[in-house]
Amino acid sequence: MKSRILMAGLAGGVAEIAWVLAYGALAPVSAADVAREVTASVLPGAASAPGAVALGIGIHLALSIALAFAFIALLQNFLRDEAHTIVIAICALAGVWAVNFLVVLPLVNPSFVTLMPYAATFLSKALFGAAMGAVLARTAPRRG
Repeated sequence: MKSRILMAGLAGGVAEIAWVLAYGALAPVSAADVAREVTASVLPGAASAPGAVALGIGIHLALSIALAFAFIALLQNFLRDEAHTIVIAICALAGVWAVNFLVVLPLVNPSFVTLMPYAATFLSKALFGAAMGAVLARTAPRRG
């Protein structure tokens, strides 16, 4: 049970990383800068350290796993089938995006909010939800 949630969190986190890498290849934003800003959001003093990019990726993946566990803890009773699980996960991550980008990050790290357009960051969270939901749906214990 816990391993499937761990894998779902990692899938969501990796989906976001892949999106940021792809977006960064086409737009004037560096994926490394995004990772540094993740570090700056959690450990401001470490943002300029040589390992800030790797630390940002590690923080992102740890938060991704925590998010998957929170998702299951709060919404498990609403997950009925594969499509339902994916839609609920995408909607939940849209809520996470709204809280992060409209409330938390403007207070904690305003420069993070301006790195990428809202549409790009919103799509990033939607991709996270889709990936996490797909893993949870496909690895769900079968009923009856």
